[in-house]
Amino acid sequence: MELFPAVLIGGPPNSGKSVLIYSLSQALRKRGVPHYVLRAAPDGEGDWFLETEVTQIRLLRVKGPFDARWVDRIVRDIQNRHLPLLVDVGGLPTPEQERILSAATHAILLTRDPALRWEWRRRFHRYGLNLVADLDSQLDGPSRVIQQTPVLRGVITGLVRGRMAEGSVFEALVDRIAALFRYEAEELRRYHLNMAPAVDLVIELDRLARMLGVRLEGEAPRWAPEDLPRVLESLPAGKPLALYDRAPAWLYAALAVHALPSPLFQFDVRLGWIEPPKLRVEAGPPEPSALHFFMERSGDLWRLRVTMAHSYLEHEELEGLPVPAIPTDEGLVIDGKLPLWLWTALARAYAGARAVAVFEPRTSEAIVIASRDPVSPIGTRWPVEPVGGQRA
Repeated sequence: MELFPAVLIGGPPNSGKSVLIYSLSQALRKRGVPHYVLRAAPDGEGDWFLETEVTQIRLLRVKGPFDARWVDRIVRDIQNRHLPLLVDVGGLPTPEQERILSAATHAILLTRDPALRWEWRRRFHRYGLNLVADLDSQLDGPSRVIQQTPVLRGVITGLVRGRMAEGSVFEALVDRIAALFRYEAEELRRYHLNMAPAVDLVIELDRLARMLGVRLEGEAPRWAPEDLPRVLESLPAGKPLALYDRAPAWLYAALAVHALPSPLFQFDVRLGWIEPPKLRVEAGPPEPSALHFFMERSGDLWRLRVTMAHSYLEHEELEGLPVPAIPTDEGLVIDGKLPLWLWTALARAYAGARAVAVFEPRTSEAIVIASRDPVSPIGTRWPVEPVGGQRA
């Protein structure tokens, strides 16, 4: 299969790029267009940033250094893409950071400062990017299309947090990107599933959701914690699993524990098919590592917040990493802004606790994903207070 397009969204700071990318991604999902959003600036502003209460954003957002290590990893991820990409490059790339542009194929320019338009157009031209759209971003007023071809030109308005992009320019942009990301969903699925590890059960979560009658939002399942018991009952316990499709971290974590002691594999759009690293639970404060751990206790419940020491985390560097122990007769909430493969690794490491829950920042609650506690069965929602705690 030919290399997938990678569309970079660039422009000066505070132009509304994060809101536009989020809105684009949501519109493409509703149309069933497979893609992935890659945040190529280490500011922590993923989908959760636009779906979460401001108080939680302050706690979760972790800005990292936009250094050569980060740039190297991002360039590699774009070059090794397994899906069409929307790439958020941030607003102030240095010449070193501009290497990210060399890995992309197309660009969308979004700016509130007309004086900077040609600087960004020259930057895109320098790296051979095909310009899809050149848009003026304004807070108020009507949205209007100025030119349809060869480059979409227009004024797009209302790109502010808490609102979805809309209007004629946005719809024209969605049409343009959907046509560019023209791969049939089934073609992509076959391409990815043909590379799956040789296990008896390769679980396509979207199809499983339809089998179980999970509520749909457009073409995508809207998983709820109450679905967890039915999901686990539908699959044999303790057998190797390979997981495919987008789903919440708490669903992946529950399935990772359900497969124990057998291996778990999951499809990562950056890395392909991977197995989560094996972590070691050890008593005493862990030595400095790629992860930082912060713990607090409330009653018989522990809360472990995990943050990354670097803005980019290598899958391989966590193999065998020690993590702090908690008493197995108590409950645990795991909290953090982490890659999905790290959620499954942590869930498997702490599966022996009385009950294990994954924090869901969008709702400020924790979802129980493994339990020996009849009072808190799998799927229970625990209300969770804002983070306090001390470093472990």
